[in-house]
Amino acid sequence: MLTPLQVDPSTVVSGVNNVWVLTVTFLIFFMHAGFAMLEAGQVRSKNVANQLTKNMLTWSIGVIVYFLIGAGVSGMVGGSADPFGYITGGSDAWIGWLFGAVFAMTAATIVSGAVAGRAKLRAYVTYTVVLSAVIYPVVTGLTWGGGYLSSVLGVGFSDFAGGMIVHGMGGVAGLTAAWVLGPRMDRYNDDGSANVIPGHSMTFAVLGTLILCFGWYGFNVGTAASVFVVEEGSVALGAFAETVGRVALTTTLAMGAGAIGAAGVSLLQTDKVDTLYVANGMLAGLVGITSITNLSTWWGALLVGLLAGGQLPIVFKFVEKRLKIDDVCAVYPVHGSAGALGAVLLPFVSINGFSAQVLLAQIVSVTVIGAWTIVATAAVFGVLKAIGQARVSPDHEREGLDVAEHGVDTYPEFGDQPDAVPDGGERTELRTDGGEIVRTDGGSEIKMVVAMLRPEKLGDVKQAIAEVGAPSITVTNVSGRGSQPAKKSQWRGEEYTVDLHQKVKIECVVADVPAMDVADAIRESANTGDPGDGKIFIMPVENAIQVRTGKEGPDAV
Repeated sequence: MLTPLQVDPSTVVSGVNNVWVLTVTFLIFFMHAGFAMLEAGQVRSKNVANQLTKNMLTWSIGVIVYFLIGAGVSGMVGGSADPFGYITGGSDAWIGWLFGAVFAMTAATIVSGAVAGRAKLRAYVTYTVVLSAVIYPVVTGLTWGGGYLSSVLGVGFSDFAGGMIVHGMGGVAGLTAAWVLGPRMDRYNDDGSANVIPGHSMTFAVLGTLILCFGWYGFNVGTAASVFVVEEGSVALGAFAETVGRVALTTTLAMGAGAIGAAGVSLLQTDKVDTLYVANGMLAGLVGITSITNLSTWWGALLVGLLAGGQLPIVFKFVEKRLKIDDVCAVYPVHGSAGALGAVLLPFVSINGFSAQVLLAQIVSVTVIGAWTIVATAAVFGVLKAIGQARVSPDHEREGLDVAEHGVDTYPEFGDQPDAVPDGGERTELRTDGGEIVRTDGGSEIKMVVAMLRPEKLGDVKQAIAEVGAPSITVTNVSGRGSQPAKKSQWRGEEYTVDLHQKVKIECVVADVPAMDVADAIRESANTGDPGDGKIFIMPVENAIQVRTGKEGPDAV
């Protein structure tokens, strides 16, 4: 006969609640993949690796600093009797710390998108350390930690999941940092007019957006308190049951309304629904509702989402054209102004009705958080700028931070292709994409075949050149137009002229292999039948000299 298992209810409650907290924590951590893709898509191809590296270092360095210093500083500001007790507090304390850490790192990583393309890696890392150790912990200590703002005006600041504490603070920090650094080269003309610098991948930007939207359910719904509590020796549903449904509903409604609001304003401004504004609008709607998702009515969530998304194109243009601040990834209108807007709108959409006292408390708290963030961020980047460590050199900025800061090429197929040199020392091999080695023995007449082609046809062309037995090739990423007319395009709601189209330039020097065979192979493999396929040029080469051996003529080829 089986004996009933005696289980302490508090043990069951602790286990279930910890599993819930860890699950949503991992979901929030996955948002870093979204930030990485979103930011990588909005920067130029020469800065993609730099942006990805910053996102990884934000977590790697920031989370350790937050563990050793930041969480304790938050406790000190909040008046905790044992602010660093979490370090030796055991399993529950460590889980609680980790839940707080993923919020802290979200605030930190927002800044990288604003300063993309010109900030030194060491400057960004330095700021991440200071933000994780002091700037963000002071904000959480004043609010969630039990500090002054938690009881301001007798009602306290309401920020359920960090719409202002995390996102608003991160957006303000990013705007301040971008202001101190100054705009990217060629962003503004001498007369103050702005030039559009499009990002390199709308696909990455949208993918990152959807990953962030997915993770946001962990951000908002995951904050919905404990699943169970123990009451008089029995297990009962905790605050989770009272809030989780409302939080899930309002989060979803605001997300959708944010996209609609941004799309609507974009349509009014340009007669087009801008894809990037739709993506940014989804995020702005989520940021706007995050502070008040547990207290908002369903119709309030729609209103907040529409307003948060609708303000996005307007605020972005104000920052760009009036303030002349180069916020590359629009972090302020997405996170800063949207976060502040949502927090202030609480009493207008609250299930508890309107309260002037609550409105004033929200305004005071948003102002205090914003002011502290501006002063602290300006101080850090101001010092870095004063000692010449804030911004890369003009040469490095032109070259791209991928090469200048990391020594890598994110898209190596658009860079120079090294020749294969076998052990015997003769440069006589070319490897195709499939790994096959093609050999050539030289010849009597040297010619160069140069082709300007569509980038997407590069793989086919390389294979075709190898199959006709041509020796090594050089591939360069270039821009060109030929006889094609210039056309108009749009990036984040702003129209610009595309008078140069992305091309790859292929150079192939031949001696034994007829140049026309190479040209025919290129033409057949690169032809799509549409205008803009490119051109091929065949030119005589007077001489060729091999650097290592000094061989000349066909032997050098």
